[in-house]
Amino acid sequence: MGLLKAAGGALGGVLADQWREFFYSDALADNVIVKKGQKRTSGRSSNVKGEDNIISNGSIIAVNNGQCMIIVEQGKIVDFSADPGEFIYDTSTEPSLFYGPLGKNIGETFKRIGHRFTMGGDTGKDQRVYYFNMKEMMNNKFGTANAVPFRVIDKNIGLDVDIAIKAFGEYSYKIEDPILFYTNVSGNVEEPYTRDRMDDQLRAELMTALQPAFAKISAMGVRYSELPGHTEEIAMALNEVLSEKWVNLRGISVVSVALASVKASEEDERMIKELQKSAVYRDPTMAAAGLVGAQADAMRAAASNEGAGPFMAFAGMNMAQMAGGGQAGQLFQQGAQQAPPPQPAPVVGSVTTTELPVWKCDQCGKADNSSKFCANCGAPKPEKDEWVCECGTTNTGKFCENCGKPRPVVKHYRCDKCGWEPEDGSAPPKFCPECGDIFDEADEIEK
Repeated sequence: MGLLKAAGGALGGVLADQWREFFYSDALADNVIVKKGQKRTSGRSSNVKGEDNIISNGSIIAVNNGQCMIIVEQGKIVDFSADPGEFIYDTSTEPSLFYGPLGKNIGETFKRIGHRFTMGGDTGKDQRVYYFNMKEMMNNKFGTANAVPFRVIDKNIGLDVDIAIKAFGEYSYKIEDPILFYTNVSGNVEEPYTRDRMDDQLRAELMTALQPAFAKISAMGVRYSELPGHTEEIAMALNEVLSEKWVNLRGISVVSVALASVKASEEDERMIKELQKSAVYRDPTMAAAGLVGAQADAMRAAASNEGAGPFMAFAGMNMAQMAGGGQAGQLFQQGAQQAPPPQPAPVVGSVTTTELPVWKCDQCGKADNSSKFCANCGAPKPEKDEWVCECGTTNTGKFCENCGKPRPVVKHYRCDKCGWEPEDGSAPPKFCPECGDIFDEADEIEK
């Protein structure tokens, strides 16, 4: 009886699985990452006795936008499609009399009957369709329960200090490699694989990676208060830090990071402000201005002291002025000496001859000349021919180093009769002031 039952089960099972199936997946919810494909059977369908995990050759699999499909046979991925539309599975090991050459399929069908008979009438095979949600998984909140280190770099004042900040916001991620995700994360699942099964793990790993990501951002000179404006750089830094675990192992990548709040402790903020304020006084003139302001406050305080009397008030004012007046004057003088001499603004598009404030003589080698002639040998000061492009770049060659535009041609005029030319390079009068000849195109020269 057992052999007859196995033979009947093998024959009936193979014949029931001859129908071509149609697999699909409804719209994947935002919290669903992987879902097993459904075999559509309506009330009019005769394909109601086939095995759930058998895909007949020639079956149709529908793939929607934002989805990806893989076919798994005996636990191994055998096919893959991320193109929206209709996918026909024509390499299945389960033959169908309704698809492909009839003679060949009849032979393959009898082989499958024999195989199932040896398995006691069972299929001895497992084939599944899985759909992956390829859309961006958004609204994943994160926050630093404890403050994380952040390096503050300000090259303007030479500041380089570590502080502690707290950050709160949201991030989004998406599946980049469904095969990696299936192999290393979800595997064969009967129920939908939802994001809440791994959100806690991802959030913990993100918070661990946030510290080295902030280190990369701070090395770019970005202040912690400016972090909300550099979300793209933060996402790139996080992907770089998380590439080994997320991208290379799970096939997941961070798409975007939105920081709602970045806050440093009050102690650290007060320290930074004091250092920035102190750095201003490296400029002698600013230090002198601060000293003068302190003297003025001291003088006002002394003058308003009614209990000391007029004499003591005037004495206090004189002491405040004598204590810092000389130092303020010295600081103002030092700042004036350090200030560079004002330079005339170049005219855009014009050719100018810029002289160096301190120059080295080419004849004798004296390097501290400041006048038009060498103080040692009397050689004239070398001139440096420069021109300013329309983009604002100062150049010395024939083309702009920034935008590549050619050097503008500045026309000058020289009388072709007597050789007179305007001293400042401006346009000449209508007649030559020396010989009275008319200026025309023949008098134009280029420099």
